Amino acid sequence: MSISVSAHGSHISVVTIDNPSKANAMSRDMLAELADIWERLDNDHSCRAIVVTGAGSRSFTAGADVSGDLSANEETAAVINRALLKTVPLSKPMIAAVNGACLGGGIELLLAADIRYAAPHATFGLPEVKWAIYPFGGAAAKLVHQIDHVHAMKLLLSAENIDAEDAARIGLINEVVPAEHLIERAIITAEGIASNSPMAVQAVKRFVATGAAEQAEAREPFEQALGDAVRASPDFVEGVAAFRERRQPSYE
Repeated sequence: MSISVSAHGSHISVVTIDNPSKANAMSRDMLAELADIWERLDNDHSCRAIVVTGAGSRSFTAGADVSGDLSANEETAAVINRALLKTVPLSKPMIAAVNGACLGGGIELLLAADIRYAAPHATFGLPEVKWAIYPFGGAAAKLVHQIDHVHAMKLLLSAENIDAEDAARIGLINEVVPAEHLIERAIITAEGIASNSPMAVQAVKRFVATGAAEQAEAREPFEQALGDAVRASPDFVEGVAAFRERRQPSYE
């Protein structure tokens, strides 16, 4: 399991989340690796646009690997925030090619992408509340500002998945693209952006991304306190146990 970066031409970087046996879910080490990749690409003057996708055809990413370490502290939160670009602005435009399930932290990574394409079989959802987990990676902070309130809250509170057509209808993605042309479509868009003035493009991206990051950062202490309260509750114990035992949770 790893995250790979490949070059397409002189100015496009393709980032691939590669853990297909677990629906491309990311361990803590993978999240740290992804955080470092964003920092490296942001400082790479030859990179003018980024395409992010998942390995294989089943999943974009299911977000954090819930079967692994679930401890939380300030250091862990900082890594997650950097990896999912919650409070750290990226100056390079990002195009997401959603090639399958985009769940939990996958949605939160998607919210950092500027342009989003999805294959017809892609699914989208925020299952965290079903398992008594707070969506720390930015969904609660960002989603209501990117799509209509009612659609955002249904995703956040229902834990139900939606398909690619519905994701396009509510404005979560730009377009549904045939699976065999998905990466090609994303790269063509990236090439078009890369042909524009990098100074102007990155200035626009920096302004927009910094505004979103500052807004999330301002409410970070409150969100951390809410998330910590969920983690300290009996619901969290039951939810995580139910997830790992592959059963329905039962909350008192």
